[in-house]
Amino acid sequence: MSKQSIYGLTFEQLTSWLLEHGHKKFRASQVWDWLYQKRVTTFSEMTNINKECLQLLEEHFEFQTLTEHIKQESADGTIKFLFKLNDGNLIETVLMRQKYGLSVCVTTQVGCNIGCSFCASGLLTKDRDLSSGEIVEQIMKVQLYLDSVGKGERVSHIVIMGIGEPFDNFENMVDFLDIMKDQKGLAIGARHITVSTSGLVNKIYEFADLQSQVNLAISLHAPNDELRTRIMKINRAYPIKKLMEAIDYYIEKTNRRITLEYILLKDVNDHKEHALELAELIADKRKLAYVNLIPYNPVSEHSQYQRSTKEAIRTFYDTLKKKGINCVVRMEHGTDIDAACGQLRSKQMKKKQKQKV
Repeated sequence: MSKQSIYGLTFEQLTSWLLEHGHKKFRASQVWDWLYQKRVTTFSEMTNINKECLQLLEEHFEFQTLTEHIKQESADGTIKFLFKLNDGNLIETVLMRQKYGLSVCVTTQVGCNIGCSFCASGLLTKDRDLSSGEIVEQIMKVQLYLDSVGKGERVSHIVIMGIGEPFDNFENMVDFLDIMKDQKGLAIGARHITVSTSGLVNKIYEFADLQSQVNLAISLHAPNDELRTRIMKINRAYPIKKLMEAIDYYIEKTNRRITLEYILLKDVNDHKEHALELAELIADKRKLAYVNLIPYNPVSEHSQYQRSTKEAIRTFYDTLKKKGINCVVRMEHGTDIDAACGQLRSKQMKKKQKQKV
């Protein structure tokens, strides 16, 4: 019998499972406390739970569905983990030190089928979705690392922006969010969590209806359909008009600010006229939307794209500001290691293929 990750159950799911198997409701609170407060890594350490219950848990669940394969540390404190899953697949998780706390970027899929032409994550197509437990365990592995360092630090923020399209793994992502937010567990506030999508319009509506209070970021990267379709093939299915309608629905439904992510690609989408077009596109949303300008991390496989010059970035930023658009230039992390999302995984996969040859 294959076991599932103990981290994959929400508190309600764990409670229901234990009740169905003849155990009292309070056992769920005990197990939850051991998992997320005391952060044990074996069932045998749960000393206030009877042997019958422990044996049942041991038979059906496991703690470790991923192991550390490579860890890269940057001079700025960023740590990139390459984890190996039980089936041998590799995923990336990144710990970033911010002024406001410790933020972790998690992966939701093995590979990605969205196929953005500038992105290292999509160099390898999607193999499968991660389970909710595999997503949660990324956070737990980072937190256990912090615990081992002994400085009393804790993960305070989460961004769901790693390998894969989170909205293409919607149910597991939602369970992950519920587990992270649970006040009896890690208790990471909804407003400290951001999920990013390339623009799966139907899921934006569904996410808005959840009223989860989790922040939403949209990968826009171009101000018109011609350019966006050229660099993001998802725009063929969900053109900008449909995307803007979904964003309007989200804002109206939640009254929450939305982030529009815009990677600056030299001489592709970084001219002043692009900034003016973008400002016009989102002018009616300026009160509850802001633009996150992202300097591009070059990837050797996408040599057609280069990072915009500092002058181009400044001009783009200034143009948006003059048009009343809230925007920031994203602070970079891990530029002295494999900074681009999916880059470390891709390198390791290539090495593996060469070794086979």
